[in-house]
Amino acid sequence: MGGRSPFGLPYGSLRGRVVTAAPSNCPDAQCQRKPQESGEAAGDHGRGGSGCSPSPGLGRQTPGPHRAEGGSRDYAKERYGVSSMIQSQEKPDRVLVRVSDLTVHRADEVVWVRARVHTSRAKGKQCFLVLRQQQFNVQALVAVGDHASKQMVKFAANINKESIVDVEGIVRKVNQKIGSCTQQDVELHVQKIYVISLAEPRLPLQLDDAVRPEVEGEEEGRATVNQDTRLDNRVIDLRTSTSQAVFRLQSGICQLFRETLINKGFVEIQTPKIISAASEGGANVFTVSYFKNNAYLAQSPQLYKQMCICADFEKVFCIGPVFRAEDSNTHRHLTEFVGLDIEMAFNYHYHEVVEEIADTLVQIFKGLQERFQTEIRTVNKQFPCEPFKFLEPTLRLEYCEALAMLREAGIEMGDEEDLSTPNEKLLGRLVKEKYDTDFYILDKYPLAVRPFYTMPDPRNPKQSNSYDMFMRGEEILSGAQRIHDPQLLTERALHHGIDLEKIKAYIDSFRFGAPPHAGGGIGLERVTMLFLGLHNVRQTSMFPRDPKRLTP
Repeated sequence: MGGRSPFGLPYGSLRGRVVTAAPSNCPDAQCQRKPQESGEAAGDHGRGGSGCSPSPGLGRQTPGPHRAEGGSRDYAKERYGVSSMIQSQEKPDRVLVRVSDLTVHRADEVVWVRARVHTSRAKGKQCFLVLRQQQFNVQALVAVGDHASKQMVKFAANINKESIVDVEGIVRKVNQKIGSCTQQDVELHVQKIYVISLAEPRLPLQLDDAVRPEVEGEEEGRATVNQDTRLDNRVIDLRTSTSQAVFRLQSGICQLFRETLINKGFVEIQTPKIISAASEGGANVFTVSYFKNNAYLAQSPQLYKQMCICADFEKVFCIGPVFRAEDSNTHRHLTEFVGLDIEMAFNYHYHEVVEEIADTLVQIFKGLQERFQTEIRTVNKQFPCEPFKFLEPTLRLEYCEALAMLREAGIEMGDEEDLSTPNEKLLGRLVKEKYDTDFYILDKYPLAVRPFYTMPDPRNPKQSNSYDMFMRGEEILSGAQRIHDPQLLTERALHHGIDLEKIKAYIDSFRFGAPPHAGGGIGLERVTMLFLGLHNVRQTSMFPRDPKRLTP
């Protein structure tokens, strides 16, 4: 097939890969109106005036010269087609405009846009497209006129969904808002359209189905996409506006975590993930072959955080993967997740650390509400949720107070019994009713339910200087003052039946003088899930790992 691409390169054949795409539903009520005349702006902008031939398969077109019905030549043949593969042959000076920047301020400008074809529909002598770029989309119109022939309209209407196209068009202000698009005040009147990367004609899931609220789908009898289908086809699912919003907000959590702690004088560290012994002394570790020995994937960076405190860094944090070989198939457990870890030396009381961590989380919540309102609203369209509430300063309850609230609600629990997941959730509801907050601290856990390295409470031998933090009734951080005395640490390890030889390096790190310190680990995916009011941590893990899922 002859012709030159808009980059001055020859067009290639698709070798029969392409089939006609089924037209989608009309993107907006504006399909019913008469389109404005195209072709009011002058010709070619930037490099690429030569155009191309359409694919032989796309839109059931045939090879050879473009001819309109009745044998007349296709006058728009240079303005549409399938581009040859971009292999970095040259660097045209064309400027591609972001879809999010298509506003009324660009009205009547001629622009180039690269986007995906979200939907298309032909209606008479015109075709409506919705062009999507990440979480933004705009309506585009191809209408027979000076720049577009009937063949060009037909070609545009039959481009497979999710194909990537380069479009030249005039930005036009519309009289009636386009409610189905993020860019509601303008549409793009297409003058040229070239397929840059063609999608297969059959998609494993439809993006419109994947963003439909489940309740709406049930009421209207329309399809929704189940979780396994989403995760099996994660690359497609991540293109949805909801997924784009979730992971942009999650990126914001990491950014705010880092910003806040650096401003507080913390140092970011990187810790090993391949270690010689179980970092928390437990059995729930992944064993890996390490040359002629066995090694383990780190359950947490705690040993190395504490070593950095002993090395006089005073305040450290890290962001990195954490591995837990727990056969837990719950809504909130993963075998690999991202840990936001903090460790800090304090002067006289571990509450100095508790207050610092709580303030860090509050700064994150405030930052998300200030910077990510668009993403929050996008997620709420599919998953409606009450706005996340928190207090300043953060509410802190002691464990005995929580037990009293639960017992008053009819729950029978012993003084040294740990909270079950249902009781955590119930407590969260009780706290919300009484204090009107979704975020709180539970302090002074029973020593019997905490790890061996937890500092005992000096006033009550059954309690400990440890704490958890909760969002919407679910734990997102577990922390404590660490035992920094090697003799007491040895005693507590023996009490828990731990082989001292396996944690020798850990105990030895405190033999050369260690300041009092405390810290905690936060699960990034849980924070994202609970802030947005989602119901499964797999929705906030880009490529989740659990006991039943190792791919993609």
